[in-house]
Amino acid sequence: MASSSEKASFKRLQFSNYKLDALLHVTLLINENVPVKKLLEHFISILRDDLNIGKILMYRYNEKWECIISEGIHRNIPAGIRVETDLLYYKQITNLSVALNPNLELFDVIIPVYHHESPIAYLIIGDIDEERAGMSPTIKHLLFIQTLANIIIVAIENRRLVDENVRQEAFKKELELASRMQTMLIPNPRSLPNNDRIHASAYYLPHFEVGGDYYDFIRLNDTEYGFCIADVSGKGISAALLMSNFQANVRALFSANLPLKQTVNKLNDRVMENANGEKFITLFIARFNTQTREMEYINAGHNPPVFFDKEGNNIIMLSEGCMGIGMFDEIPKINLAKLTVSKGSKLICYTDGIAELENTNNEQFGTQPMADCMVKEHSINFVIDEIIDELDTYRGTNDYFDDISLMGIEFH
Repeated sequence: MASSSEKASFKRLQFSNYKLDALLHVTLLINENVPVKKLLEHFISILRDDLNIGKILMYRYNEKWECIISEGIHRNIPAGIRVETDLLYYKQITNLSVALNPNLELFDVIIPVYHHESPIAYLIIGDIDEERAGMSPTIKHLLFIQTLANIIIVAIENRRLVDENVRQEAFKKELELASRMQTMLIPNPRSLPNNDRIHASAYYLPHFEVGGDYYDFIRLNDTEYGFCIADVSGKGISAALLMSNFQANVRALFSANLPLKQTVNKLNDRVMENANGEKFITLFIARFNTQTREMEYINAGHNPPVFFDKEGNNIIMLSEGCMGIGMFDEIPKINLAKLTVSKGSKLICYTDGIAELENTNNEQFGTQPMADCMVKEHSINFVIDEIIDELDTYRGTNDYFDDISLMGIEFH
């Protein structure tokens, strides 16, 4: 007949084999990439059926703490426990003889699960049968439960990270596609007119892959050109989507036959329909007649373009117009401005990412550097390049905080 020590050794060996088998089975389930729900159900089965633990509660951190297991307790108990105030100070396996939160008094042991010295889960168990014959979850086996919980939680976290990486990669590809599509909507500087009547040049740098800035140059007929520059409030994908829609509307509405005031009113209607007043667009829109040399424009809340009048040898800020597009259902008043353009005059249109860029002393770039470049006897291409070089030097170690758009026109 076996002695008591032999029986104890046999029980220890039996439980050691059980632990190895349990860990192996869990590892196989993880390798088979079974659903998280099935993995947790298997964990519950081990605790409840094999180790005879009646109450099981588990919280896991996933951007915020959430309850992922609630077994053998009233459904209201998990909501009555806050990890931040009730559990975070438990650094090791602790018997719950006394707890500040009465809900925790229903349990016997807290088992924290750490990963890289940070808590990632808390397992709380109760109704432990320590007198059960065979495989009894006595205190000396709680380290096994902690190890098992750690393996499962880390596997769930790794799976989440893999899924997140897949989503991010898909999102990145979608963003790259959106960026390419948006680039196709914005005129390539090489496609802008360069003839004996007008010469245009431009520069565009989105802050993110996609941006909320937009410029365009359209030949309306044999003697007229239309051009504009715009900026959506806000940044990112939503701004880019609204701007793409706005570009389509500009192209559809901008014509030699439709007066500028009517064009702006119709654009306001379209933006209100699409943005519901949540975003607005600042816009400078103009039409130039190469025969009469008359330019008419409306500035709808945009940064005033810098106009260098060659004949008068002075700088004019083109600010006449109205409020931004999409601010109200109806624009209360629109002022249409006109001016005669002398040969050799230049115009610089820009977005606030240029004028409001700050140097290391928190001073804004402003418009004066642009005006200084324009009065020089340089081509508009050179003027654009010089402004960008000065902007890059001016910001020093500061990053660009917004989209950068610059469109220049030289009138021959």
